[in-house]
Amino acid sequence: MKFIKVFLSISLLSAVLIQSAQADQISHYQSAGKYSKHKKLSSKVQLGPRPFLLVKDMDAGKLKQKLSSCSKGPFKTSEFSIGHRGAPMKFPEHTKESYVAAAKMGAGIIECDVTFTKDRELVCRHSQCDLHTTTNILATPLAAKCSKPFTSAVYDSYGKLSKPASAQCCTSDITLEEFKSLKGKVDAANNRATNLDDYLNATASWRTDIYSSDGTLMTHRESIELFKKLKVKMTPELKSPSVPMPFEGDYSQLDYASQMLEEYIEADVDAKAVFAQSFNIEDIKYWINHYSDFGQQAVYLDGRYDDAVFDHTNPTTWSPSMAELVADGVQIIAPPMWMLVAVNDEGDIVPSLYAKQAKLAGLDIITWTIERSGLLKSGGGWYYQTMKPVINNDGDMYILLDVLAKDVGVLGVFADWPATVTYYANCMNLK
Repeated sequence: MKFIKVFLSISLLSAVLIQSAQADQISHYQSAGKYSKHKKLSSKVQLGPRPFLLVKDMDAGKLKQKLSSCSKGPFKTSEFSIGHRGAPMKFPEHTKESYVAAAKMGAGIIECDVTFTKDRELVCRHSQCDLHTTTNILATPLAAKCSKPFTSAVYDSYGKLSKPASAQCCTSDITLEEFKSLKGKVDAANNRATNLDDYLNATASWRTDIYSSDGTLMTHRESIELFKKLKVKMTPELKSPSVPMPFEGDYSQLDYASQMLEEYIEADVDAKAVFAQSFNIEDIKYWINHYSDFGQQAVYLDGRYDDAVFDHTNPTTWSPSMAELVADGVQIIAPPMWMLVAVNDEGDIVPSLYAKQAKLAGLDIITWTIERSGLLKSGGGWYYQTMKPVINNDGDMYILLDVLAKDVGVLGVFADWPATVTYYANCMNLK
C-alpha cells in the first residue's frame, strides 16, 4: 500500500507539473503579440523521454548511431513534424490541451479536423459523429439529443455477443453553445459493455486517461487564434459530412468548403500558413479554382485504398492518375504511410511505385500517421501493413521515418506524438 501511495503521489505531481507548464506556455504566447506572417518558429521545445527510448530500442546500425549523437539537442520546432489532432496518443484529441502539447513537442504544423454543428458553426472534431467516443456527452443531459442513444451489448444464452453496444452523437445534433459545454476524452468505446460506464471507460492500454479529465473542446475559429499564439502553421481538414447535404436543405458542400477558408481570411492568416486538406477531390478543385492562394498548397488526402478497384501497386487502377491530379492543379498528395513504401528482396524498406510515380509527376507528399498503432513488435497494424515482415520493435519507426524523409522525400509526417518526428527532423537538420 505504501508503494501505491507513493506511485499515485508521483503521478499526480507529474500531472500538475505538465498542466502548469502548459499554462505557462499559453501565457507566454498570449503576450507575444499579433500573429505575424513571417515570425520565426519557436525554439521552446521539450521532447520528453519517448524519442530517446525509441532510439535506444533501435537495432544497431548507422542510423541509430546518428540519432544517438543528437541526444543533447538543442531541439527546435519543425514543420516536418505535424500534430495529428494535436497529441492524441496521451491527450484527448482536438482539445486545447492536445494542441498545446503538440506545440510544446515541436510540431510546426497542427491539425484541426473541421465539421459543423446544428447551427452551422465550425468546430474541431475528427468526425461529425464521434462525440459519443471523444467526449462526455453520453454522461450529460445532452445524451437525449444524440442521433442514436446508448444501447448496451446483448449476449445470447451461451454468453456469446449477439448485439454490440452502440451510440451515435453528432455535432449536427447540438448547437455550438451545447458543444462547448462538453469535455473531451480519449477516443474509445467498449462495444461489449452492458452499461454506460464500461462503454466509456475503454482507453487502449498504450494510451492513458491521466490527462483526460477536463479536455477543452474548440471551435475552428478558436483553433486559429490558438495556433497563431503558438506560432505554428495550420492544416485544417474538411471532414466529410455524416448528414445528407445540403444540410437542412440549404447548407451545401460548397458553402461548407467556403466557410472553412473564409474563417482564415477573416482572421488575417496568410494562405502560406494554411494547408487545407480533404479526402474529397472536388473540395480540393473548388479551393484551387476559387481560393487560389489557399489552393496552391491544398492537400488531397488519398483515401482510395477503400475503393474495391484501387490497387496502390498498379497505376492502371488509379483514377484520377497522378498526371491528371497535376493537370487539375493539385500540388500535394497525402496517402497513408504504408502506400509510400515497400520491402525489397533484401529486406529493406524502400519507396513504393506509388511514391515514385507521385514524385515523377511533380507532386509533393505529406503522409500519416506515425505513433498511432501502439507497440510495433507485433507488426504495427494497419499503418505499417506493407512493412510488417521487417518490423519487430518500436525503434523501427525511425527506419521508416528515414526512408520517408530521405528516399521518398515527404514534406512532413503526421504524428500522434509529435516529439518523435521532431527529434528526427532536428537530428537530420531538415528544413
